[in-house]
Amino acid sequence: MKRKSRPFLKVLIIVGIILVMLLPAQLILHGVIWEREELRDSAVSEVSESWAGTQRLTGPFITIPYTVELLSADDDKVVEETRYLHIMPENMKVQGNVQTQELHRNIYDVTVYNSDIKITGNFGNVNYHGIPMEELQFDKATVTMGISDLHGLEERVVLNLGDLKCNMESGVQYPISSHGLHADVQLTDSLLENLPFSVHLSLKGAKSMDFCPVAGATEISVKSDWPDPSFKGNYIPSDRQVSKDGFTAQWKVLDVNRTFPQSWVGDRYELFTSDDKCGIDFLQSADNYQKVNRSLKYCALFSIITFVVLFLVEILKKKLIHPIQYLLIGVALVIFYTLLLSISEYLSFNVSYLIAAVSIVLMLTLYARGVLQSWPLAFLVGGILAVLYGILFTIIQLQAYALLVGSIFIFCVLAIVMFISRKINWYNIRGDKEDSLDGNVQVKD
Repeated sequence: MKRKSRPFLKVLIIVGIILVMLLPAQLILHGVIWEREELRDSAVSEVSESWAGTQRLTGPFITIPYTVELLSADDDKVVEETRYLHIMPENMKVQGNVQTQELHRNIYDVTVYNSDIKITGNFGNVNYHGIPMEELQFDKATVTMGISDLHGLEERVVLNLGDLKCNMESGVQYPISSHGLHADVQLTDSLLENLPFSVHLSLKGAKSMDFCPVAGATEISVKSDWPDPSFKGNYIPSDRQVSKDGFTAQWKVLDVNRTFPQSWVGDRYELFTSDDKCGIDFLQSADNYQKVNRSLKYCALFSIITFVVLFLVEILKKKLIHPIQYLLIGVALVIFYTLLLSISEYLSFNVSYLIAAVSIVLMLTLYARGVLQSWPLAFLVGGILAVLYGILFTIIQLQAYALLVGSIFIFCVLAIVMFISRKINWYNIRGDKEDSLDGNVQVKD
C-alpha cells in the first residue's frame, strides 16, 4: 500500500469510530435524560397533589343578574331571560409575602411555598350599560374570587365588603374562573358607588403564582425569600430587586392595558379566558437535567478535538495509536455524561461536574501514558482535556452568551490545529523520498 494513503485511511477509521460511537450514545443519553425528567416531573406532580399546585388569583368581582323580556320566535310569546352584569373593582392592591421550602420525594427536591396575601380595594364608577335599575337584582348579587387550587387554602376566607362580612364558599356560580370561592350578598345601587373591600388569604402552592389584574388600577407587590425568580405573564414588574436572600417585585396595571373591560353584560364569559396575568415561577431557570442536556450537545465536538490531538501526536511524535484505543478513549468521553447525570441527581451540578471531569481526565491521562509511553505526552493530553471541560463548564454557565463563547472557542481550536499542522507534508508523513514527477511516495525495497 502506498504510504500517502495511510493517514487518510486512519482519518476515515477515526471518523467511522466517531459516528459509530456518538450516534447511538446521543440517542441513548437523550433518552435517559428524558426518562429522568419524566420521573422528576412525576415527583413534582405527586407533591403538588398532596400540597397544592400552581396558584392563580382572580378578583374579587361582582356579578348581578337581571332579566330582559324577549319575543319568542316560535309562538310570538313574551319570555323572560336572565342575563348578568359583571363588575370589576375600580382600584385594587395586592400585597404578598411568599416563603419557599424544599420537599423531598424519592431523590428529588420540589420547591413549594406558603404565602400570606392581603387584597384591598373598592368598587365604584360602575357602567351599567343602560340597564334600568329596577331590572337589576341587587339582592341576588354574587361576589366571586378565582383561586386555581383550593387545596392550598389554610384558613377560611372572609371577605369584608363595606359593612358586610362574607364567608366565602367553595365553587363558582359563573364559569369566569374554573375554580374559586363565592358569596351571595345583598347590595344596592348606592353601595356600589364606593364600596370598599378587603380579604386575607393564607395560601399554599408550588411551581408558580399568578395574579389577574381585574381592577381599573391594579397594584401588586410581592416579597419572597426565593433567590432565582422568573417573572412571567403579559406584564413585567415596574420595579424589582433580586438578591441571594430573595426578591421584591411590584406591578402596576391599568384597565386600558388589558384585553377585557371593567364591566360587561351577557350570559357568556369568554372575556375572562384571556391570558391577562402577571406572576412568578419558583423554578430553577436551568436545572441539572437541562444543564446535562446542554453539555451533551458538545459531545461530538469534544470527541473530534480529542481525536485530532491524538492523531497529531501520532504524526508529529511518530507514535502509533490503534483504532481500538481510539474507541476506548471515545467511550470514556461518553461515560463522562453518564457520570455527570447520575451524580447530579444527588449533588449540586457544579460539584457533580467537577467529580466527573476530574475522574475522566485522570483516567485518560493514565491511559495515554500507557499508550504513548511518555509522561509529557500524557500530561499534554490530560491538560487539553482539562481545558476542554473547563471551557464547557463556562459555556454551560453563560446561558445568554453560550453561542458566542462556543463559536469563538471553535474558531480558536481550528486556528491552533491549522497552525500546528501547517508544515506537515501529508503526502510524506514518514519522511520518505517523493517522486518529483507525480508526488507519489515510493516504498524502498
